[in-house]
Amino acid sequence: MVGPRAVFGVIVPSTNTVVEHDYWRAGIDGVAFRAGSMHIPNPNMSGDDGFVELLGQIRASIDTAVRDVLTAEPDRMVMGMSAETFWGGVEGNAAFERRLVERTGLPVTTGASSCRAALRALGVRRIAVFSPYQPVADREVGRFFTEAGFDVAAVTGLRCATALDIARVGEQRLREVVAEIDGPDVEAIVQVGTNLSFVGLAERLENELGKPVVAINAATLWHALREHGIGDRVTGSGVLLREH
Repeated sequence: MVGPRAVFGVIVPSTNTVVEHDYWRAGIDGVAFRAGSMHIPNPNMSGDDGFVELLGQIRASIDTAVRDVLTAEPDRMVMGMSAETFWGGVEGNAAFERRLVERTGLPVTTGASSCRAALRALGVRRIAVFSPYQPVADREVGRFFTEAGFDVAAVTGLRCATALDIARVGEQRLREVVAEIDGPDVEAIVQVGTNLSFVGLAERLENELGKPVVAINAATLWHALREHGIGDRVTGSGVLLREH
């Protein structure tokens, strides 16, 4: 009754409190979300080593999260986690998607592919990117966008100490990092890291800066909807969902 148009299975880390909020907040009538949680027993992600260890926890638990979501018989899988989808550049993302398609038999939406599609739809090439990550992950993010054909002016991370701290980053710090990476030659700002609460602020920044500001949760929702043939326009979540 709540998902007659589509049920999307959403894979999130157990520490993530933002993805589901952002999806439901969009208010897409007839589309439901069923989350599967990847168990993160140790949320430490300080330094490159800590981040790699966190990624190991994600890789160890993703199959169980996918298994659980499949019991709701979803129509599509959406990755509500982003770092792993950028790892290994364009081919790494493609291999990740292939594994999920083979595992589930369903179409798959990932953060990396969604951001690439979003930037192409917006017609921009030179971008600046920020994340909550450590340098080891930012290098992978930069690699993906460069291999995808974009001119990356900057990639910077907030260096959050734990996965929980990502959701605690406030508006002032987010505004500061956007100001640090923006410039007259930057055509769009891109935010990755799905536990950052940024969708609403991204809409306000677009109006202030006069350029697209792509929040990854808006991008993945947009990609999942459009690839699924759902063209509803959404207000309050940025130009991408409102006009494309």
